[in-house]
Amino acid sequence: MKRVTVWMLIAAMVCTMFTGCGKKEADQSGAAPEKTAVPAEQSAQESKEPAKDAGGEKQKVSMWFWGPSPEQQEVLNKSLVETYNNSQDEYELVLEYRNSVDDDIAVALAAGEGPDIIYGSGPAFIMNYAEAGRLANLDEYAKQYGWEDKLTPPVYNTGFVKDSLYSLPSAMYCAGIFYNKDVLAEHNWEVPATVDELTKIMDEAQAAGLQSMLFGISGWKPSLDIVVSAFLNVYAGPQMIYDCLTGKESFNNEKMVKAVEISKEWYEKGYFTEDMYAIGSSDCAQMLLDGASPFALNGSSGYQRMATFFLGDDQDKVGFLPFPSLTGDTEYILATTATWSINENSKCKDAAAAVLDILVSEEFTKEMTAVWPGYWTGALNDFSNIDTSGMSVLGRQSTEAMVPLAKAVQEGKFGYYSSTFFPSATADELTNIDTVWMGETTAQEFMDHVAEIFKGEFEKGLVPKVEEPGK
Repeated sequence: MKRVTVWMLIAAMVCTMFTGCGKKEADQSGAAPEKTAVPAEQSAQESKEPAKDAGGEKQKVSMWFWGPSPEQQEVLNKSLVETYNNSQDEYELVLEYRNSVDDDIAVALAAGEGPDIIYGSGPAFIMNYAEAGRLANLDEYAKQYGWEDKLTPPVYNTGFVKDSLYSLPSAMYCAGIFYNKDVLAEHNWEVPATVDELTKIMDEAQAAGLQSMLFGISGWKPSLDIVVSAFLNVYAGPQMIYDCLTGKESFNNEKMVKAVEISKEWYEKGYFTEDMYAIGSSDCAQMLLDGASPFALNGSSGYQRMATFFLGDDQDKVGFLPFPSLTGDTEYILATTATWSINENSKCKDAAAAVLDILVSEEFTKEMTAVWPGYWTGALNDFSNIDTSGMSVLGRQSTEAMVPLAKAVQEGKFGYYSSTFFPSATADELTNIDTVWMGETTAQEFMDHVAEIFKGEFEKGLVPKVEEPGK
């Protein structure tokens, strides 16, 4: 989550920038007032407003989202906006695309304004806003729509703040590796099942003049969260992470420090792309297509990136595997792409909740993934009933990859992606793991600092609700 700078808050105080259904005046302080989260019953009652205005026009339900490609916008407009607007004749969903959506949402909520439907970059994004009373309590809507039964518990539960629901997961995915099937076949390499098998292939790839594994963070350093998530889960283990997140252990324990040290060993061996600071995920997708490496580090949500490069028959060249374990037993490092909440200041909460129900539905997942694979694989309990016959090759792949993931989660075989399950300041600090690689600090010193940051967030109750693995 991006931090809100002082000048942004000042702008929020002096400008009337944001509109939505039932707009209120911005607080003159530019900050969220000190108030407790609003009970669900009160939120639902306040939303019982006449849907049409005095002129008989439909009331607008506003929503902001980041700026995807024109083709992606087209499918989102069709599957969400048109679906909702055609379902009734009282409200009109208006979707606005903003490249600076994270900052815009932060400024708007700090000013007591913003759209009716709140996009968040992850569960930790909404914690402070829920605590400050900026987001509507969703408990009654959860009962009305049966969201708890539809969505997988570990991801669904991250939307709770002090035993009440304030956000829904946009989708779920796992940390993993994309691979070029042709490159593997050319060198007689099998898809690796363990970390040792993976590193053996990466060593041989280097010897053959290839990149070991493609990974780039140009323009988005938070992408390092996948490295953090992979190494903490593989080398410290999901149970240790759970114990740290629940206060039973400290983040600077021996296993966590060792995991960071091993990540430095990987960096020093050249397992991460040499010029990772100069390239981004699009560059990696193109390089993977070109055969520059057998592997590209990415989450399964990265299918959306691969789909813009692996076109036509080339779609059959790419595959995906969850990040390998030490033993070969698949353990999915679980994450969510984003969250959806309702603005407490909205005067059309019931209508906004109906939009949220579409966003987490099986039908929406199917329609979106058919054209826009990876990003919209909803946090569903079961993917086995989704018809993939009309999907692209990569749309079908990304959906089929979720079938064993959902099953494994039900069996407790999952780990924790940092940007989903860790509080925001802790997750942000962990993306500075490269300071250890560069020798600017030691792994122990780094994790001592992380532990101190987490302690403060834990004491403030800012840790998302976490399910214990293996349960």
